[in-house]
Amino acid sequence: MLKLTDTLTSQKRDFVPLEATVRMYVCGPNLYGPCHVGHALSYIVFDVLRRYLEYRGHQILHIQNFTDIEDRIIELSKSEGRTIGDISEHYIKRFTEEMAGLNVLPAHEYPRATAYIPQMIRIVQELIEKGLAYPVEGDVYFRVRAFPGYGKLSKRSLEEMQAGSRIEVDPRKEDPMDFALWKTSKEGEPAWPSPWGMGRPGWHIECSAMSLSLLGEQFDIHGGGHDVIFPHHENEIAQSEGYTGRAPVVGYWVHNGLLKRAETDEEKMTRHSGNFVSLRDALAQHSSDAIRLFLLSAHYRSPRAYSEEEIQNYERAAERMRPALEPSAGQRASHIDSGALRARFEAAMDDDLNTPQAMAVLFDLVREINRGKERGEAVSEAQALLRELGSVLGLTFQGVNATDDTLAQPFVDLLVELRADLRKAKQFALADSIRDRLNKLGVILEDTPQGTKWRMG
Repeated sequence: MLKLTDTLTSQKRDFVPLEATVRMYVCGPNLYGPCHVGHALSYIVFDVLRRYLEYRGHQILHIQNFTDIEDRIIELSKSEGRTIGDISEHYIKRFTEEMAGLNVLPAHEYPRATAYIPQMIRIVQELIEKGLAYPVEGDVYFRVRAFPGYGKLSKRSLEEMQAGSRIEVDPRKEDPMDFALWKTSKEGEPAWPSPWGMGRPGWHIECSAMSLSLLGEQFDIHGGGHDVIFPHHENEIAQSEGYTGRAPVVGYWVHNGLLKRAETDEEKMTRHSGNFVSLRDALAQHSSDAIRLFLLSAHYRSPRAYSEEEIQNYERAAERMRPALEPSAGQRASHIDSGALRARFEAAMDDDLNTPQAMAVLFDLVREINRGKERGEAVSEAQALLRELGSVLGLTFQGVNATDDTLAQPFVDLLVELRADLRKAKQFALADSIRDRLNKLGVILEDTPQGTKWRMG
């Protein structure tokens, strides 16, 4: 049985869904800039979690939000003279393309914050009526000391939170730790009508409104990076449980570790600090398999340091995996114990998604397939297992720019055939020139007893 580490209880617990369909909400991107490889880490982790749950036979309802109204989007809108809608559409399109490039399964729904303003207003009104929130001159704040469980996710007292946080100074607050549910609009900012005047939602309320609307008052998994445990997810719990009166609102809070640049002292990659590697640049240089293998080579809860050298190592490892899937003419009975390898893979993944151990099983399987081929064995069953288990980790077994490779395939095949004809005619200089020109274009030729094979290097 799958065990997941739940941040709320600090325990690795058996995963038991509330209903037949597993309901999962994952915090999505803030649409003020491009995604970086640190974002990719989170989206890949929850993609693998979803894929493994589906592998285990679960039906999944996966929701991931788009934050399309927030302080930094408004600042960008003002500085560039573009509407927040234009900015959001631009980065949603880019996000969608980059997730496809990473082979991340699309969520079943991508709600946008601006489409859930009425639901947010309703939650805020209810919190005021319950005494958990209070309006002040058009703003509305959550009264954290009125919610007894505040701090249970981050395991910190209010005093510890206040000492370690940058608090928005506002003398109108009853308590410095109270946080904004609704903000009065400033001149030139997007605004919506509310019982407290024209304004816009605070950041935290959007996820409560969208998750409760689409997944119900209690659901199975809420995911995100370690950096949003406090204040974002802590505030979500207060809002959602305060509004519904039901606890826990989430069965398993799952948080991934953060990615940083190896050459910096900062705790994580961030767009506003500029210390990031854009996902677009990473995908232009590396295959999605190499990026995934690198990011999954450490446990999802562990911090990671970005390393081009390590990704290159995993690029070479991915290249060594692909030939194992090439057809084999072997006829002998296979000695590969596919059942034992599958059991090892499942045991690793059941242990809180231990992807490093699961990857080790895949590499062992590749080695067994290659040995089986050398012995002249039929290895199709083991190859099918490799594809199946590899797909759980989101591997495509394709190189960089696989779409471009596909388009180039007939032309490369033609040149390979021409080179073979030249070699038969003993025109070795011309044959070598074709090989050298292809090498410069990144096409690697391998002469084997079964003929010449090629791959993108």
